[in-house]
Amino acid sequence: MKITEVRIKLMESGNDNEKLQAFCSITFDNAFVIRDLKIIEGTRGWFVAMPSRKLMDRCTKCSCKNQLRARFCNQCGCKLAEFRGMGRDTNGKQKMHADIAHPINPECRENIQQAVLNSFHAELEKSKLPGYVCNYDDIDHEFEPASYAEEKSNETRGYQTDEQG
Repeated sequence: MKITEVRIKLMESGNDNEKLQAFCSITFDNAFVIRDLKIIEGTRGWFVAMPSRKLMDRCTKCSCKNQLRARFCNQCGCKLAEFRGMGRDTNGKQKMHADIAHPINPECRENIQQAVLNSFHAELEKSKLPGYVCNYDDIDHEFEPASYAEEKSNETRGYQTDEQG
């Protein structure tokens, strides 16, 4: 599998203490894209964080989903147990996020990280030039099927689609 495209969206540089430097998307074999990778400046240098989602659990009273940091249920207001969720990271801290997509082996991780960081540094240089325009957001419009775009348009006008009944 070959990385055929990397798109970078640089973060606004207003805060020097900000660790998140950019978001990116990678495309494999011109056929499969993974979005929302993060480029982070850590204490030991730059690294790429895979897309993730917040972990949730259910209220014991009403079964509503709540984030693990929530102290009370979003639905019924019941007090939630303080130490919910079983996962711990390598430092013993409670895991609050789970990767949506991630490499299986170190070679794949290094390949992705190298491609992303090379593109990130190139994008940083391009951003210094006059007339710089980020092309990260163009990806949604290029690959959105016409039928999906029409369905979204109809929903915003209040029309029902066939799938909605």
